[in-house]
Amino acid sequence: EVADEKIPDNASEKEMEQIKEKEGNKILTKLPQNSFVVTLCIEGKEHSSEELAKKIADISMTSSHITFIIGGSLGLSDTVKSKSALRLSFGKMTLPHQLMRVVLLEQIYRAFKINNNESYHK
Repeated sequence: EVADEKIPDNASEKEMEQIKEKEGNKILTKLPQNSFVVTLCIEGKEHSSEELAKKIADISMTSSHITFIIGGSLGLSDTVKSKSALRLSFGKMTLPHQLMRVVLLEQIYRAFKINNNESYHK
């Protein structure tokens, strides 16, 4: 986890891009080596719970570590997105990044239940 950068009131587009890049650089320093990187971004691909479960199972066959990246209030920098092996979207609606953590965690939990043929998923 990295701290959000302060966003000045009435920030210009250029200032917002600079803030995203600064946050992005901090994120990139935290990425583990040889991790499968998944970014959550609005332009990503949507998956059903079953499709996400299969994707996680497939990734687990080739990588021992998956890193999910959720952007700050302004989203993710293009630099961070370019490091992503999978861009994932939970829809076109904008959600607070703090809430997105809970949604993502629930979907990962659901995926493991699906992959283990357990009854959580309905």
